[in-house]
Amino acid sequence: MPRYIFITGGVVSSLGKGLASAALGALLQARGYRVRLRKLDPYLNVDPGTMSPYQHGECYVTDDGAEADLDLGHYERFTGVPANQGDNITTGRVYSRIIERERRGDYLGATVQVIPHVTDMIKDFVLSDAGDVDFVLCEIGGTVGDIEGLPFFEAIRQLGQELGPENAVFIHVTLMPFIKVAGEMKTKPTQHSVKELRSIGIQPDILLCRCEIPIRMDDKRKIAQFCNVRESAVIEGLDAPSLYDVPLTYHAQGLDNEVLHCFGIEDAPAPDLSRWQQISKTIAEPDGEVTIGVVGKYVGLLDAYKSLIEALAHGGIANGVKVKLKWLDSEQFENDGPINPLEDVHGVLVPGGFGERGAEGKIAAAKFARERKVPYFGICYGMQMAVIEAARNMAGVADAGSSEFGECGEAVVGLLTEWTRGNALETRSADGDMGGTMRLGAYPATLVEGSRVRDIYGTSEIEERHRHRYEVNVAYRDRLEEAGLKFSGLSPDGVLPEIVEIEDHPWFIGVQFHPELKSRPFKPHPLFASFIAAALEHGRMV
Repeated sequence: MPRYIFITGGVVSSLGKGLASAALGALLQARGYRVRLRKLDPYLNVDPGTMSPYQHGECYVTDDGAEADLDLGHYERFTGVPANQGDNITTGRVYSRIIERERRGDYLGATVQVIPHVTDMIKDFVLSDAGDVDFVLCEIGGTVGDIEGLPFFEAIRQLGQELGPENAVFIHVTLMPFIKVAGEMKTKPTQHSVKELRSIGIQPDILLCRCEIPIRMDDKRKIAQFCNVRESAVIEGLDAPSLYDVPLTYHAQGLDNEVLHCFGIEDAPAPDLSRWQQISKTIAEPDGEVTIGVVGKYVGLLDAYKSLIEALAHGGIANGVKVKLKWLDSEQFENDGPINPLEDVHGVLVPGGFGERGAEGKIAAAKFARERKVPYFGICYGMQMAVIEAARNMAGVADAGSSEFGECGEAVVGLLTEWTRGNALETRSADGDMGGTMRLGAYPATLVEGSRVRDIYGTSEIEERHRHRYEVNVAYRDRLEEAGLKFSGLSPDGVLPEIVEIEDHPWFIGVQFHPELKSRPFKPHPLFASFIAAALEHGRMV
């Protein structure tokens, strides 16, 4: 039976519970243990698929098509363990299932209540399908005291009792603010947060205190005394130079040692942190720098592009260079200005997105990169805009557009109404539900012999994760290829364009999928590694 670690948060949000969970999972892995990580989200949406990136950041997608919280991206990048549908649950998903069962009569006339029905379903989720692992780490979204989170806290409280202290450990992440005017670090927010947690029956075993400066020993003793934990269980959580230094800093503070002690494991093997040390050194001592212009529509909240940011960093790690990102709102390109903001970049990346706003700006960015021979990487929506640009300015389809934006002369990009998944045909309609109806999850593609992408991947068959509702119309393939835009990757049946590229360009590739979701610091995605290499070469030439 696996042991369970529950990670909660208090005082304020955005303290890094997800990153702490991922780092702890990586530390346990470094000791030879098998781990699985899960996220419990208290919001009423069934999943984050219909949420604006400005509301919730990136929507992460798993191989099996789950639209999930961005923290699952941290989990996968740090541990390499693929997440699935069973690793992220929300209040909305819990309630929708309970209501379905109630309507079917599954509860045999019982009054359906939060306790036991809601809490039992949450517990079933936590315990189900864990696999053959040693530790399951469960992060609870939000902060203690949030009314919507109470059923989740009650569920893990019950699990703590049922599993027993030898099989369940509670970690509470809090904030210890430094008041500059007073010159003091304040322990009261942590004390009050723990008091709130204890009021609902959960006594934390470990406190992970996020702070700007090191915690003095007398403050650690004070927290330990008032919060009823061991002094060694007050772990300092200083900001790290990079995300990938976090496992090293938390190990240095004794987090993994304290977790194992709480479980009564005193003979655990020492962790092998050599690969984390190597990554840290590569990031801290780069051999150069490249600047990538990211032309997007959600640049006001960088969490909307979390996996993309990390995949670009991985591309830098693969080339031993620092990747500097220049964030550009695509709408600024819709009005010609005296100075093009892309003039000083070494590569242009247009990421995914939805809707008409900023589309013409992304088309303009693709045109700039194509004409100026600047390396270009279009992802999902970014590929579609590059195809529209090529259709207009290379193939002479003047009124090329996307049906996503309404009626257009020639819908080079149109609604995806049917596709195959395995041996099954999936269909969608324009008036169907928005949530969970896109082409989601991992799908195979075949790469054309002699293409740049086949050389980059080193194989003819790939499988990448998708999240899109519109698709490039393959009927335009011949006209576009005659003009110089090659369809270098297609679905196995040849119906759905997956990759386009321009042969007489230093590096111009558009992909319908999201390769950033499969990039890892120890295994950078080949497309990102190649793109950064091309940007580095472009920088040397200019």
